[in-house]
Amino acid sequence: MKKILLIIFGTLLCADATWLLAQDKINLGIVLPLIIGIFFLTCSCFSAPIQKLLNRYPYIKVLYRVCWNIFWVWLFSLFLFFTYLHFNNHKNNSVAQVQAIVVLGSGIENGQPSPTLKARLDAAARVAVTQPQAAIIMTGGLGFNENITEADVMQRYIHTYHPQVSNKIYQETHSTSTELNLINTKVILEQLDIPLNAPIAIATSDFHLPRAQAIAANIGYSNIYPISAPTPLYIRYNAWLREYFAFISGWLLNEY
Repeated sequence: MKKILLIIFGTLLCADATWLLAQDKINLGIVLPLIIGIFFLTCSCFSAPIQKLLNRYPYIKVLYRVCWNIFWVWLFSLFLFFTYLHFNNHKNNSVAQVQAIVVLGSGIENGQPSPTLKARLDAAARVAVTQPQAAIIMTGGLGFNENITEADVMQRYIHTYHPQVSNKIYQETHSTSTELNLINTKVILEQLDIPLNAPIAIATSDFHLPRAQAIAANIGYSNIYPISAPTPLYIRYNAWLREYFAFISGWLLNEY
C-alpha cells in the first residue's frame, strides 16, 4: 500500500511541476515538489534494493528513518501553514477611504503581468474606481533579462484593461522584494505628503497578505487596509509552498 501511494503522489507531483516548468515558470514552489516527486518514485521503484542496503548497514537504516521522520514533521508544519493561509484569506467587500493604494509586484512574463499579478491589478482597480482621489503606487523593478520595469508593465495594464481608473499613478521601479517594495514606496509617499500613519491600502495576493502586512508594520505603516487578490487555482498551492519558505526567510532576516 505504501509503495502504491508513493507512486501516485510521486507521479502527481512530477506531472504538476513538469507542466508548470514547461510554461517557463520556475521557483522553489515548483522545483521542490518535483524533487519530492522524484524521491517518492525512486523509493517505490527501488524499494527492494533500498531495503537490502538498509538491512546490510544498520546505521544507514537509522539515518533513513530519521530523515523520514523529519520529512513527516516538516509536512505537518506545511499543513498547518496552509491551514493558516486558508483561514486568513481576506475577502474584499469594501475598503475604507484611503490616501494611497500600493500594488505589490509579482513578476512579468513576456512583457505582460503574470496571472498572479493580473489578479492583484484587477483587485486594486476595483477599489480605485470607487476612490479616484487615492494615489496608486505600482511597485517592481527590472527582473532578470527584462528591459522594462515591472511597475511600468503594471501601469500599462491598468491603462489598457481598466481605462475607467482615473487615479494618478506613480511608479517605484528599483525593488526586487516585498520589503524593498514597501521601503522604497515610503519615498514616494513622502513626496506626496502622505504619512505612514495615513490610511493606505496594500493590494497583493491572498496568500501574500499576512507577510506583506507584517513587513509593512515593521517598516512603520500603521494604518493598513488589505486588498486581497485571488490566486489562480493551477498555481495556488505551488505559490503557498513558496510562501512557506519566504515566511521563514523573512523571519530569519528580521523583516517582521
